[in-house]
Amino acid sequence: MIDDENERAARAKKGSPFLNTAQAAFYVGLSSRTLEKMRVMGGGPKFRKHGRYVRYHIDDLDAWSEARSKKSTSDE
Repeated sequence: MIDDENERAARAKKGSPFLNTAQAAFYVGLSSRTLEKMRVMGGGPKFRKHGRYVRYHIDDLDAWSEARSKKSTSDE
């Protein structure tokens, strides 16, 4: 299943830049449930609603991840 998600995310990156929650979670190394909680509580990557579907743009995931980069464990 992990290989399937990885393959789907790789195909999505080559084609559509939009990932569903499972693909986005795999892409950033979190669980789908964690992303779902972040949508409610805040603090997660920017997401979009396409009708009833939640989609994450790869550029938004990359920006969110980059904003969390640290040079040491003492960085805030």
